[in-house]
Amino acid sequence: AAIEVSRFWNEPIGASSPRLSRRFYGVDCQALAKRLLGKILVRRLADGTVLKCRVVETECYLGCDDQASHSYNGRRTERNEPMFMDPGTAYVYVAYGMYHCFNISSEGDGAAVLLRSAVPLQGVDLMRRLRGARRKDAGRKLKLFELCNGPSKLCLAMNITKESLNKEFLPDSQALWLERDGEGDVPAEEIVVSRRVGIEGAGRESAAKPLRFYLRDCDCVSVRDRVAEARGAAAQQQQVAAALQPPVP
Repeated sequence: AAIEVSRFWNEPIGASSPRLSRRFYGVDCQALAKRLLGKILVRRLADGTVLKCRVVETECYLGCDDQASHSYNGRRTERNEPMFMDPGTAYVYVAYGMYHCFNISSEGDGAAVLLRSAVPLQGVDLMRRLRGARRKDAGRKLKLFELCNGPSKLCLAMNITKESLNKEFLPDSQALWLERDGEGDVPAEEIVVSRRVGIEGAGRESAAKPLRFYLRDCDCVSVRDRVAEARGAAAQQQQVAAALQPPVP
């Protein structure tokens, strides 16, 4: 197989490098959401400081047929353009005028995966200061599991903003990328499948779809679903398949 080489790195991106290549992202949205679990998100700041966290919660937005997606019905705007770009492109948008959310495009028109939460690994003190910019305690009272346990919290802690990183192509980026952790993909029995969070406005059917994935027994997950956690992996996969079946005419 051909070896892929980054524009910014002398070393090949492939089996010899932990960095995820463009081939990793070239799968459907649900597959990518699961594959991202356990991977290491790396952020290099302008001064060379490196922050790292482990992805533990993701959420799918399937594109044109998903009422909760920004690209529902094929809507394509300047804002959501990254959702239609090559798999592995960062889609960073601002919610409620102040909260940044970081997504990664997958295969499928307008499809992307939202990174919801992560476990801080490197640069924890700086993450705490970045989170504390809007807090009276300057982040000093934040516990480790609270630093990245939500989409906007993750963006604050990792200094991910729309202005700096929207449309960034992760396989080639100097500033933001993902790496393998050496453990391989997370086993299906360690992944909890649940409903997405905060999309009730998209309608009952859309809100009920089990398109959120997170690591079992992880304190850094934004919202744990105890009922879903009690189900086995096989039952969860059956639930996903049934929920995504097209309606019978």
